[in-house]
Amino acid sequence: MPSGSMVERSSRLPFSAESVFAWHERPGAFERLTPPWERAEVLQRTGGLEDGGRVVMRVGAPVGFRWVARHLDYKRDRQFADEQVEGPFARWRHLHQFEADGPGACVMTDRIEYALPFGAAGAAGEPLLIRPRLERMLGYRHELLRRDLEAHAQYADRPRLRIAVTGASGLIGRALVSFLTSGGHTVVPLVRQRARANEAGWNYERGWVERDKLEGLDAVVHLAGENVGARWTPERRRRIRESRAIGTRFLAETLAWLDRPPRVLISASAVGIYGNRGDETLTETSPTSDAPSDFLTAVGRDWEAATEPARAAGIRTVLTRFGIVLTPAGGALGRMLPPFRLGLGGPLGNGRQYMSWIAIDDLVGAVHHALMTDSLSGAVNLTAPHPATAGQLATTLGRVLGRPAAIPVPAPALRLAFGEMADVALLSSARVLPARLQETGYAFRYPTLEAALRFLLGRPAPAT
Repeated sequence: MPSGSMVERSSRLPFSAESVFAWHERPGAFERLTPPWERAEVLQRTGGLEDGGRVVMRVGAPVGFRWVARHLDYKRDRQFADEQVEGPFARWRHLHQFEADGPGACVMTDRIEYALPFGAAGAAGEPLLIRPRLERMLGYRHELLRRDLEAHAQYADRPRLRIAVTGASGLIGRALVSFLTSGGHTVVPLVRQRARANEAGWNYERGWVERDKLEGLDAVVHLAGENVGARWTPERRRRIRESRAIGTRFLAETLAWLDRPPRVLISASAVGIYGNRGDETLTETSPTSDAPSDFLTAVGRDWEAATEPARAAGIRTVLTRFGIVLTPAGGALGRMLPPFRLGLGGPLGNGRQYMSWIAIDDLVGAVHHALMTDSLSGAVNLTAPHPATAGQLATTLGRVLGRPAAIPVPAPALRLAFGEMADVALLSSARVLPARLQETGYAFRYPTLEAALRFLLGRPAPAT
């Protein structure tokens, strides 16, 4: 074999080799295992894991480079391999092995053998640039897989579901869909462009939906809505409000009119419905009708009220109030990372406002919990049990990255850049707790901020 390098990681999993192998064969497994900091996007897939299957991807999306891999050495329930056909390495082969280790358990091993281009010059940079990155990736993959398998195993005696998802191509939607499909569920994306065979079309602005494709579904998860993370021009404000209030009511009415409606509707909402409440502890029983009124509070009330047709028709309706969703793939954390990596990060404003957050894998897990928990309905806060102030968030992120976090962004600068959105979304305070999730038995993967950031960024705590 030509000279090169190798990294390897093995983990014992309390699941059979057959079940772990089957997880890898399902749609969404590759997307689920790709660390969010890699920004990899599958462009084309041909075949499965059997010999001859191919995957074409772009790494470092949306620009990045093209990588083509083919599958080989397939032995059902035991192993498969990926070999680079086109990409950045002089040679790349990734072997996935699954070996039984007693009743209902296995040892999973990932072994990557590779060589860099540019001969001795490439090899010289390998220990500093490539090996640590691959070790981070394998550590992430093994932890995520174990936790996903545990989540699905809780409902192993329940039938797999057929679930329609709006906003399936968005940041949260992509993570949710890959989690559900790799767990054996079937997802029908609701799309606004021309629908393919496995999709359903809808457009609330035109009052159009492919109702026949919604008949007989088990559940609907409604995530679609105009992005609020940009300056609020009058036009954007209109789109934010209408995409939530009008779009949600159109969907709820459609589901209510079906001959065979879904059993449950999970509809996204947000903790902005509580308004600016300082350090007051907020749960689902905290009043929202008399909350300090601002744009997001008003949107939240209309958004949740728009689900009423579904609830009145007997569909179990869950209003998931999202906190700040943490993922390096985008959103708030994605925007914070560049200045923090340069040592230029710091808190927003005075840093005392509470920013109720949730790791994206806990948000996905909480939606799954809501889907599978028949007793859960009404408002449910999707936030971690330990909300942090903006100052704590900055300090913790700096510590995880090994960078200072002492340069605050003054409130006037935020108002200049973002206008009204700065006061309502960045400088207001909501200390929100997930009481309903915890009462119904949801176990958080990452209840503390530092644990969440270390996993999401592939930065394990230093050995003591």
